[in-house]
Amino acid sequence: MEFAFNEEQQQFVDSIRRFLMTEVTPELTREQWSSASGRSDALWQRLAAQGLTALLVPQACGGLGLSETEWAPLAQECGYFALAEPLLDTALVAAGMLSDCHAATQDAGIRERCESWLRRIAHGGARVAVAHPGQALVADAHVADAILCEHGGALHLVLPAQATLTAHASLDPSRRLFALGWAPDAGSLVLSATAAKPVWEAALNRGALGVAAQMLGLTQRMLDIAIDYSIQRKQFGKAIGANQALKHLLADVAIQHEFAKPVVYRAACTLAQGHGTAGLHVSHALLAATRTALLAARNTMQVHGAMGYTWELDLQIFMKRAWALADSWGDRALHKARVDAHILGAAVPIGAGATFATFATTANLASTL
Repeated sequence: MEFAFNEEQQQFVDSIRRFLMTEVTPELTREQWSSASGRSDALWQRLAAQGLTALLVPQACGGLGLSETEWAPLAQECGYFALAEPLLDTALVAAGMLSDCHAATQDAGIRERCESWLRRIAHGGARVAVAHPGQALVADAHVADAILCEHGGALHLVLPAQATLTAHASLDPSRRLFALGWAPDAGSLVLSATAAKPVWEAALNRGALGVAAQMLGLTQRMLDIAIDYSIQRKQFGKAIGANQALKHLLADVAIQHEFAKPVVYRAACTLAQGHGTAGLHVSHALLAATRTALLAARNTMQVHGAMGYTWELDLQIFMKRAWALADSWGDRALHKARVDAHILGAAVPIGAGATFATFATTANLASTL
């Protein structure tokens, strides 16, 4: 059984990696920290030109009509380069929500409205923030052309002029977080509470998947930085990387990273297929990837010693991003509770009798990659 991305998917990822390597550098990240918005309109347009804003948008709305499966490795690359632009919130979560809303309603006006925003997202003409009910603060609301909000379970689309924003500091200077104030009205309503419930649930899954995939990328970047440092830094005439204790620290991260990757890819696959246990797999993925990223932050800091705490080193950029993302789109307690509800709540079969049924499901998922 082969569980791998096909050649076309891998070529797309490789091209995006080369693009981000050139466009999203630590120097740019530091430069954006001191800017008013922390964002770059020019970079957003270049991301759109690469097709990244159109990935999840249906072809009928001017997009590429791809799925969360393709997003997983791309989000991983966004994490590796610590991309600050709200690409995942807009092009993965918000685009997915608007697509779901378009499919869930028969109201011609609402469908036209959703389609209009999807076209704008696909062409790079709009950033859309998401004020999920499980999130206390909204990321990148200050540059958003619209914000998807919840009121009494219903889904509303709010324009910037209808909202007030209060900035909140983040551990990661690249993250711009805001408390949102707004009042619902008939014009902002998109879906009723009953119709919006599955849309909000899918949004949580997409957001958590995006975090999990970014954590994989952040882990790999911190690992690469630490390996490079351990080769260059010398004590007593030899590289510190020759020290067996440091090798063990980095090996522990590398092993956990390899085990976390297929968990994240499986979650993307189940979400793309609308599988009934997608929430379980997404929560498992976030827990596994977050644990790995936090271990990477701790162990790579140990490799750097006191130098790891300095502002000048690039390591701190990726450590702070991992720490900041760890509690976004549901903290670990929430995702542990979701896994617990499935396993201990008997929502999924476990034990020897269910082994081959699980194997068959995994094989079916693998065939889509």
